Amino acid sequence: MEITNIMEYEAIAKQKLPKMAFDYYASGAEDQWTLAENRNAFSRILFRPRILIDVSKIDMATTVLGFKISMPIMIAPTAMQKMAHPEGEYATARAASAAGTIMTLSSWATSSVEEVASTGPGIRFFQLYVYKDRNVVAQLVRRAERAGFKAIALTVDTPRLGRREADIKNRFTLPPFLTLKNFEGLDLGKMDKADDSGLASYVAGQIDRTLSWKDVEWLQTITKLPILVKGVLTAEDARLSIQSGAAGIIVSNHGARQLDYSPSTIMALEEVVKAAQGRVPVFLDGGVRRGTDVFKALALGASGIFIGRPVVFALASEGEAGVRKILQILREEFELAMALSGCRSLKEITRAHIVADWDLPRNRLAPRL
Repeated sequence: MEITNIMEYEAIAKQKLPKMAFDYYASGAEDQWTLAENRNAFSRILFRPRILIDVSKIDMATTVLGFKISMPIMIAPTAMQKMAHPEGEYATARAASAAGTIMTLSSWATSSVEEVASTGPGIRFFQLYVYKDRNVVAQLVRRAERAGFKAIALTVDTPRLGRREADIKNRFTLPPFLTLKNFEGLDLGKMDKADDSGLASYVAGQIDRTLSWKDVEWLQTITKLPILVKGVLTAEDARLSIQSGAAGIIVSNHGARQLDYSPSTIMALEEVVKAAQGRVPVFLDGGVRRGTDVFKALALGASGIFIGRPVVFALASEGEAGVRKILQILREEFELAMALSGCRSLKEITRAHIVADWDLPRNRLAPRL
C-alpha cells in the first residue's frame, strides 16, 4: 500500500505490534479528551492565504539553539523504541540525521546515549527525567555531554505518571529482552511486573516528586548544555522558566499522557509565546500530523515543532525507511502549505496568515469553524 500521509502508519503499527506495545504508544491519560483535543484543535485554525507571490523558491531551513537544521520539524523523545522495531533508536537517529534535523533521545530509551552517538553524525538532544538519586542524574548528563548531545530537554510534567488505563489493563511492562539501556549499569534498567502499570510503579519508585525550579538552576551547575524546559502550558511557567535560566521552552502536555483536560498544545502555544517575549525560543509538541499543522504552529509563534507518536508508528511499520518517509512527507506538506500561503521563508510566516476560532468575537455572524 502506498503511504500518502503520516497517519496511515498508525493502522499498520496496530496490526504489527503486540497489543501491550501498541497501546503503550497510542494511549493517553484517563478519558483521553486531551489526546483527541491535541488533534482537533488544529482544525479550529484556518488559513488566510496570500496570493500572487513568487513562490518558486522556498527556504525551510532554520536554526535551533544555534544549530542549523533543514526544517523546523524535529523528533520528540519517545521511550522504548525497540518495542516498535529491533533497530529502535538507532533507526530513528539515522533517519533524523539523513533528513538534516534533530532527534531527541528519551531517558527511557532502549539504546544508550553512547549507542545512539555511534550511529554517526547528527544533532541530538537528550530528554532527562530527574531521578531521586541525583548522582544518577549527574552521571547521565555527563554521559550525554561526552556522547556529543547538544542540549538537555528537561521533562517537568511528570512528578508522577499519568493514569493510562490501557497500561493498567495490560499490566504494561518492558519486554524481558529489552532494558532501559541508559540505566543498565545502575540496576535501574529493568521494570518489575506490577498490579497495574509497571511503568507507573517504576516512576513512583525512582522519579523525584520534589522536583522544583531550584533543580532547573542546579542542573545548570552540572552542565554547560542549554536546557529546554519541556512541559510548559501557561504564561506563568514560561516566565519562571526564563527566570530559572532555560534556553528554550517546549509547550507540551506529554502527548496527552499526564493530566487529562489539559489544553491542547496548539491552544496553549500563543499564551506561552507572548509571555516569552522573544527572550527564548518556544517549541511545540503534541498532535502535529500534517504540514499545515507545522505552519499553524509557526504562525502562532513557535520556532519549531517535535513529532512523537508518528515516529514510533512509522518505525514499527517500516523501520528506518518509515521514519525517513514521515519526515519527507511532513517536509513536502509543509513546503506546499508555505507556497500556497505565499510564504518563501519561515520569517515570512506571520500571525496574519491564520485565523483561529478564538480570534472571532462570539456574537458576530462569522463562519462557524
